[in-house]
Amino acid sequence: MDKAEQVIRGFWDVLNKLIWLNKLKMEESLKGYTPSEVHCIDYIGKNVDSNVTKLAESFHMTRGAVSKLTKKLIKKGLIESYQKPDNKKEIYFRLTEQGKLIYKIHEELHKEFQERDKPVFEQVTEEQFDNMLSFVEKYSKHLDGEIKKLGVDIRRNKMRR
Repeated sequence: MDKAEQVIRGFWDVLNKLIWLNKLKMEESLKGYTPSEVHCIDYIGKNVDSNVTKLAESFHMTRGAVSKLTKKLIKKGLIESYQKPDNKKEIYFRLTEQGKLIYKIHEELHKEFQERDKPVFEQVTEEQFDNMLSFVEKYSKHLDGEIKKLGVDIRRNKMRR
């Protein structure tokens, strides 16, 4: 196995462990909410004037799927929609008090995960961080190019014609 393959396998291994570890705590603390719902709440909590288009782009989902998700969150009383006085066409979302509570729990869990992993990151030098970030950025751009070559719109999960 060459080093490139070792890196990819290493990424997968770390990612799977991270997902598994975090999932246990997330499911326990956010019982009754799907990961999609929690991440949608998180995005809306962090981004003023969130709308269906911005959410779809961020999650690489169709606008229809996001619309369905936001309707569910409205029904659960976690978000509410609003319009700006100068733009009656666009619909935006903000958290309700109940949504803010879920947002806060999610934020606290992420802080807990960062604390858990802090001993590893404290050992990483600035140069090592810069190298890792540079690699991730290059690889991400490469994958974007490969996706573009396929003519796929990942926001809509469809081939472009």
